[in-house]
Amino acid sequence: MKITPLDIQHKVFDTQWRGYHKTQVDQFLEEIAESVEELTKDNLVYKEKLSAKDDELNQLKRAETTLTTTLISTQSFVDQLKHGAQRDADLVVKEAELKAEEILAQSRAELAEMRRMISALKQQRALVLDRLRLTLSSFHRLVEIEEQPEASFESESEQDMNDEPASHREAG
Repeated sequence: MKITPLDIQHKVFDTQWRGYHKTQVDQFLEEIAESVEELTKDNLVYKEKLSAKDDELNQLKRAETTLTTTLISTQSFVDQLKHGAQRDADLVVKEAELKAEEILAQSRAELAEMRRMISALKQQRALVLDRLRLTLSSFHRLVEIEEQPEASFESESEQDMNDEPASHREAG
């Protein structure tokens, strides 16, 4: 059972023939009652402070939990961003490599086509040169053939002139 300051103040003792001095007991009980009352008030203040501190502690724990959760979420988000950025970077590199391979393959195909064209042009050139040589050779033979009859025609003409009478030569 809890004793309050009022319990102490209202406590009445039985008196006996040789008992305690009543005024001293009453005065002492009054002092005790005041001390207990003061201690009770202090205890109440401390309990209120303790309750306030408990509330503050609970708030801090909730804030800590929230911060921890936020920190974990933020770290997870950052990790996801890093992973996404790495994946995007890998994708860009892969696309660039594929594009480079495509350009390289196209360039190789164009180079092969140009080489085929150059080879075909060289063959055409050789064919044109051969035809030109043949044509020139034909023309050369033609010129030679044409020069031969003139020489024989000239020799025949000279003979005909020698055979004609002098009067005819003068008139002609």
